[in-house]
Amino acid sequence: MTPHGTLTYPEIGQTAATLPTGYTHLRRTRAVGHGRDDFDRAAMLLEDWEMHRRAGLRVAADTEGAAVGVRVTVGIGFGPFRVHAPCEVVYVVDEVCRRGFAYGTLTGHPECGEERFCVELQDDDTVTFTVTAFSRPAAWWVRAAGPIGRAVQRRVTERYLGAL
Repeated sequence: MTPHGTLTYPEIGQTAATLPTGYTHLRRTRAVGHGRDDFDRAAMLLEDWEMHRRAGLRVAADTEGAAVGVRVTVGIGFGPFRVHAPCEVVYVVDEVCRRGFAYGTLTGHPECGEERFCVELQDDDTVTFTVTAFSRPAAWWVRAAGPIGRAVQRRVTERYLGAL
């Protein structure tokens, strides 16, 4: 099942530039390997949604690979407590030493904003993985959760970083 709806924020693509005001910002980086082989492996795990699966999320996507316009719903939790988060890939990074993508929230997502996942091969051959996001609550229950919602986002980000 793929999500339907429209992007819920006007600052499309801003995770590649200066993050917009009016949102909570998140940027976390972790070393995940060393050398070209580790870079290629990490990029593959990222681009085919495996990083999300390894982080404990369910993934239902239009395609097995991230590409502009692909719609994906990620789910976390279990049973009646599962949260579904529909997104659309808004840009792809495909450079010699940088690969990844960003997706934005669609109607029905509990938050509003954009998240970017990027693997980089540094000059010293260290492979880093960075998650960059801007978001704010969209659903009433996320607004009501206040700081608990931000803690959940930080925890999911740590799971992403650990998945590669």
